Amino acid sequence: MALYLRRAIRLRCTTSLLLRSSKTQTCNVSHFLFSHNQTTSHTQSPNPFPSFDFLRDSRRSFAKGKKSKDDSGGSTMEFAADIGPSVKASAATQMDAAIDALSRELAKLRTGRASAGMLDHIIVETDGVKMQLNHLAVVSVIDSKTLSVNPYDPNTLKALESAIVSSPLGLNPKVDGQRLIAAIPPLTKEHMQAMCKVVAKSSEDVKQSIRRARQKALDTIKKVSSGFPKDEAKRLEKEIDELTKKFVKSADDLCKAKEKEITQG
Repeated sequence: MALYLRRAIRLRCTTSLLLRSSKTQTCNVSHFLFSHNQTTSHTQSPNPFPSFDFLRDSRRSFAKGKKSKDDSGGSTMEFAADIGPSVKASAATQMDAAIDALSRELAKLRTGRASAGMLDHIIVETDGVKMQLNHLAVVSVIDSKTLSVNPYDPNTLKALESAIVSSPLGLNPKVDGQRLIAAIPPLTKEHMQAMCKVVAKSSEDVKQSIRRARQKALDTIKKVSSGFPKDEAKRLEKEIDELTKKFVKSADDLCKAKEKEITQG
C-alpha cells in the first residue's frame, strides 16, 4: 500500500513540473511574437489583408495578357496589309500570261502579209518524232509577201515542205537549195471574214482569262478583309480594277491591229 502511495506522489509531481514548463514556453513564444511584431511595425507598414496582394498580382497578370492579345491583333493586321502587293503581283502575272497567249494565237493566223510567226505552230514529223516547225528551222521574212524557211538539218527539208503544204494556211513552198521559199497568196474575202471571227473569239477568251484573274484577286482580298482597314481594302480593290482595265485595253489593241492586218493585207 505504501508503495502505491509513493508512485502516485511521484506522478503528481512530474505532472506539475510538465505543466509549469509548458506554461513557461508558451509565455516565451508569445513574448517572441509580440516583440517581432513590434519591431516589424517600426520598419514597414503592416498589411492586415495579405490576400489583397494576390488579387492585385492576378489583376496585373490579366492586364499583361490582354496587352499581349492586342499586340497579336496588331501583327495580324500588319500581315493582312502586307498581302496587298503580292495579290496585285499575282493578278498582274496571270493577266500578262493571258496577253502572251493571245499574241501567240494571233501570230498563227495567216494574213495577206508575211509574218515569221505564222509557221511556228505547224507540227513536223521527222524520224518518227513530232516537233514544232520553229524547233527545226529558222523562219525569216524576205519581203511582205515571201517567207524563207532554213532548216537546222538539211535532211529535214522534205519533212518541212510536206508539213507546210498540209497545214490549213494554203501555202505551197518551193525548194531553193537548202531552204524553202513560201509565197503568201492574197486573202479572199471569205478568208478575211473567217480570220476576223477567229480574232474576235480570241479577244473574248483572253478577256475572260483577265476577268478570272481579277475575281481571284478580289476573293483573296475579301478573305483577309477582317484584318484590313476598310479604306485600305477599297483602295486595293480599285487598283485591281485599274490593272484589269489596262490589260483588257492591251488585248483590244492587239486584236484591232490584227484585224487591220487581215483586212488591209
